[in-house]
Amino acid sequence: MSGRRWPERGSAGVAVLFDVDGTLVDTNYLHTLAWSRALADAGEWAPMNAIHRLVGMGGDQLVPHLLGHSNDAVLAARPGRYRELMPEARVFPGARRLLTALARQGAQVVLATSSPKDELEAMVALLDVGSAISHTTNGDDVDRTKPHADVFECALERAGLGPDDAVVVGDSVWDVEAAGRAGIRMVAVETGGFAAAELRTAGADAVYHDVGELLDSVKRSERC
Repeated sequence: MSGRRWPERGSAGVAVLFDVDGTLVDTNYLHTLAWSRALADAGEWAPMNAIHRLVGMGGDQLVPHLLGHSNDAVLAARPGRYRELMPEARVFPGARRLLTALARQGAQVVLATSSPKDELEAMVALLDVGSAISHTTNGDDVDRTKPHADVFECALERAGLGPDDAVVVGDSVWDVEAAGRAGIRMVAVETGGFAAAELRTAGADAVYHDVGELLDSVKRSERC
């Protein structure tokens, strides 16, 4: 991680800010399908590969980037379309153990997503890690969603820490961009569909295949 240490056992004043969709929970392609159906509901169309490339942005950012104009009907249709697909969401292997291992080491675990509050609450229930999560922040808490830095800055405020005392874990170039704007170092995983080379080019300090591989790194640090 560019010479910067991963939070160590018993370290005080360290926060790990996690994106949720595509990072801890396998939902990015469900979001892609939900957006595709919402577009159709509103009489719009875009190829799914283009939609997927923008997943990780908040809807207020995604729609104009995708279509070149805003469309409130798309935004209104998407939540219902996503709720239809939510039962298919699965936690990535190692995600629960990673969160609990970091909490055991003394880090504050903060979930920081551009998704709305109700969707975050569903993912928290699915993760089912209890008190391992110190704080959460979501798209309803901020004026601007990712790739703006607001979600991560709000997460830092809730943790009571500055950017030098935190690391972001996310899956998209939009997470990387938002972390960079907030001045926070960034660890990326490939499970959202972005390749390692893309994530490194965007500015990630380190890239892991998935949170399971990241968990292995954390466990090694526990043994040191």
